Amino acid sequence: MPERPRRRPSPPSGAKRPGWRRPAAPADTPPSVPPSAPRPAPAAPTPPDHRSVIDSAVYRDGLRVASPATLAETFRQLREEPDGMAWIGLHRPTQPELHSLAAEFDLHELAVEDALEAHQRPKLERYGDTLFVVLRAARYLDAQEEVEFAELHVFVGPDFLITVRHGSAPDLSAVRHRMEANPELLSLGPEAALYAILDAVVDGYAPVVEGVQTDIDEIETEVFRGDPAVSRRIYELSREMVEFQRATRPLVGMLHGLMAGLAKYGTDEELQRYLRDVADHVTHTSERVDGFRQALTEILTVNATLVSQQQNAEMRALAEAGFEQNEEIKKISSWAAILFAPTLVGTIYGMNFEDMPELKWAGGYPFAILLMAVVCTSLYVIFKKRDWL
Repeated sequence: MPERPRRRPSPPSGAKRPGWRRPAAPADTPPSVPPSAPRPAPAAPTPPDHRSVIDSAVYRDGLRVASPATLAETFRQLREEPDGMAWIGLHRPTQPELHSLAAEFDLHELAVEDALEAHQRPKLERYGDTLFVVLRAARYLDAQEEVEFAELHVFVGPDFLITVRHGSAPDLSAVRHRMEANPELLSLGPEAALYAILDAVVDGYAPVVEGVQTDIDEIETEVFRGDPAVSRRIYELSREMVEFQRATRPLVGMLHGLMAGLAKYGTDEELQRYLRDVADHVTHTSERVDGFRQALTEILTVNATLVSQQQNAEMRALAEAGFEQNEEIKKISSWAAILFAPTLVGTIYGMNFEDMPELKWAGGYPFAILLMAVVCTSLYVIFKKRDWL
């Protein structure tokens, strides 16, 4: 795990940290500029004033001393503050803006490319004396009962912190106000601001955990109630938990690596304790998310079993109804066949033809009645033996 580099020496306990300034202008600086004057702006084009710059400020000893309106003005103000720190907040910045920041603060091109494209996994990487941190924030939407994820990129240098948001979470303005209300903590430098951002991201997981727990409780009720739409809800929530795992699980190792680097370079003990507290919260959240995913897997299995049992019961009821219907059809068919025999005999001898045989026979009528009785009785016996009647 990469360690946090420092270009400023660690101060003794209770002492102010000495300031750090980026190196002076290169040797090709025009001779007309006196050595005592501030370093001129780099040759890169002036960054445009764009809505993506949410807030930009320069701090000294934990207090805001300037609120520049543009990135170019922020660069100038920072050069004029030897012990200052710049905190720049961006939301979906343009390529020229990030390139101007890269030229000013010597950001690595790979990190800049990641910040532009987004869709990165949570990670912590070191490029020279700059840390690049990718975080996945989350928030629970009560109306839709969904979890929304957003990506946050943080560049941390010796005298600057740059945040690049790709989404609405977390609320970094609240983080900034919290830190400005605690100048003593903010005076510890960019790593203190990084702690505050990490803490805000991790604290944002708590409402998500509570919302997911409520959803799982509702799903369990719907499963045993036989709601047909519950399978889709289980599947969608399971996918969200996969994303939640990808957001929280890497943070555990990232925070331990970050704390190891801060301890190595003598970062304030109180700040290290704060980071350990954040690491504990991340571990707890990661364990809860793992439990949610396992619970959803088990619920999906139970739901599949209940659906299968319900389908079997419906098929059995349908088969029983078909069997009863067949029995009724057998009885009706049997009686129809029995009644057909006398009807056939009666119909034939009911025709009024003069030349019909047996019409003058004295025993014709008793014979016809006997024939009908014999045929009907025979059919009744046959159907009875076959359990049709």
